[in-house]
Amino acid sequence: MWRTAESVRLQTRSGRDVTPVWMDLALAGIQLPPGTVLDGEGVIFVDGRVDFGAVQSRAASTPARARILAEEHPAHYAVFDILQHPQDGDVRGRSYVRRRAALEELLGDLDVGPPIQPVPTTTDMETARLWYESLQTIGIEGLVVKSGRSTYRGGARQWRKVRHAETEDAVVVGFTGTAARFRRLAVRLQDGRVALSQALTAPLAAQVGERVRGVMLICGRAPAAETSSPSPMSRTSWCKCWRARPAMRSSP
Repeated sequence: MWRTAESVRLQTRSGRDVTPVWMDLALAGIQLPPGTVLDGEGVIFVDGRVDFGAVQSRAASTPARARILAEEHPAHYAVFDILQHPQDGDVRGRSYVRRRAALEELLGDLDVGPPIQPVPTTTDMETARLWYESLQTIGIEGLVVKSGRSTYRGGARQWRKVRHAETEDAVVVGFTGTAARFRRLAVRLQDGRVALSQALTAPLAAQVGERVRGVMLICGRAPAAETSSPSPMSRTSWCKCWRARPAMRSSP
């Protein structure tokens, strides 16, 4: 979230402007002083739980559709970090502890509240364990662990995720990428839905490819007419099983 002199810009890590589909958050960001740049994430609650599907629907919608979705389920902005301070300028070279203090002071002095909120932090292990166990009930997938001494380096992962793992048997029905290098798997879940896995690491892609390629016949990509807007699913190659279908264990 980037508060400019006249407006607010929301952009992805790649720099793509997504302000039109998160206009409710952009309007909330007006209360920040010009020159503020925050690192965060749009979050949507449905029936008291974090709903990543609702976030994906909003991100993939048109501006007109996004306004309708925002009325049904307004978004919240979970602030992870501050990159630029309105008075101190670029603070990425400071330690995380100092950046966090600056963030809390800035939002506190301005009495900034929902939908813009800093994520809770703690240095107490027991509190972290309590959060890890209790917050799963509202859809929080885990914790992020950061070093208090770390500076902010864009594009470099300086933290570690500790997440809950839930396994489910699924049938591989397609993939994105090439037959030589799978990027994601399209899997049919037990309730009949077809979903894409997370991006596969190179070692996992090689392991999965070795198991899957020998038992599947590639039927081709989805016709363009079947997809109304570009999406990873529109670039999926669909497969038909040659022999017995292997059940792949996935962790959503």
